[in-house]
Amino acid sequence: MRTLIFAVLLMLVSHCQLLAQQSCSSYNYQQLMLSSDLSLKNEVNSIENFVHQKIASRAAMAGKPGGDKVIIKIPVVVHILYHQPEENVSDEKVYSQIRVLNENFRRLNADTMNTPAAFKPIAADCEIEFQLATSDPQHRNTTGITRNYTPIKLWNADDKMKFAAETGSDAWDSKNYLNIWVCNMGRAAGYSSFPGGPAAKDGIVIAFNVFGINTKAGYEMGKTAVHEAGHWMGLRHIWGDAYCGDDMIDDTPTQNTFTSGCPSGIRTSLCGNNANGDMYMNYMDLTLDACTNLFTEGQKERMRATFETGGGRKSILTSYGLLPPLFNEIPVPEELPTWFHPQLYPNPASTEMTLDLAYDIRWIGKTLRVTNLQGQFVMQLLITSKAQKIDVSQLRPGMYILSGKKDDGSVIKQKFIKL
Repeated sequence: MRTLIFAVLLMLVSHCQLLAQQSCSSYNYQQLMLSSDLSLKNEVNSIENFVHQKIASRAAMAGKPGGDKVIIKIPVVVHILYHQPEENVSDEKVYSQIRVLNENFRRLNADTMNTPAAFKPIAADCEIEFQLATSDPQHRNTTGITRNYTPIKLWNADDKMKFAAETGSDAWDSKNYLNIWVCNMGRAAGYSSFPGGPAAKDGIVIAFNVFGINTKAGYEMGKTAVHEAGHWMGLRHIWGDAYCGDDMIDDTPTQNTFTSGCPSGIRTSLCGNNANGDMYMNYMDLTLDACTNLFTEGQKERMRATFETGGGRKSILTSYGLLPPLFNEIPVPEELPTWFHPQLYPNPASTEMTLDLAYDIRWIGKTLRVTNLQGQFVMQLLITSKAQKIDVSQLRPGMYILSGKKDDGSVIKQKFIKL
């Protein structure tokens, strides 16, 4: 009987972990990265050891965490990737997200009154602030916001949105900026990299419909980004990503798993935590936005330790991202396509045609074939530009088919007439 009960509990925990990843994919993301790169695992372990030592030395000297009154300011660049117009979130929504981050990390949010009395003594002003960058990597004026149309309808937690070559947006130098990508993540709310991860992939990914103040039920207060920013600064989920796991924080009570919904009162885990119960109102649980309202002093100490030499985020403190730009110019953005398919013109044509592939630059480097209506091959061309010129002057008058296929299975098949 005891074996049966354990098996049922194990199944429930596994199911809960699966559901949790629909909201935050950071743990699975990190485990996949570490399992595939031994040198990365060594780097992350080195940072983890440093953070442990730093926290231990401070606690020994001061008798309690905290005491550092320097405000850490983090330059932010928000990369907005959209396929449909509603995914192209407004500047106002970006501003609302920055405001939410600052209110919650500085404990200025109005819902601090909902913190249970037992946890208020350890609820922390993390003394960490976020600001949109004023200077880009070329030291030019910037709003701290980039916008890119993408042919990708739905992104996965595989980092492809972080590369222009994958029709995403390249990270700005992660030593100087916190990169936040906003895109369509489907059922996932977001995920984050971790201190010591690859520089080109460093940052936070947030689903467009839970970014900033929004209308997504349960996520409408923009706290998904608060949760992911905690991961970016080294925090684990409060349940330690295991049944009664360890989140490496002394002042957060052990709990058996994540908390769903928006509970109230005292909830006690099967982990022997004290009479105060689970800290389900902590930002690093998966409680809905309306019920999260604190980081602890221990979490503050762990996050701030990552900004010291050896902690993985030290370079942010000397970033040029918030300095006055050296060049008072903002690059003119590319004109974004308003169509979702290739444009072939003029059609008919006598000498030359243009195939406009601005909607999906991944076609560059691929090969297209031209056949006649009898299926006979007559010409082949390599795409070298998103506005590809096609010389049809040597073709006989008649109708032809231009076709090609990409690795992801998408195809081009266009009829044209040679005069």
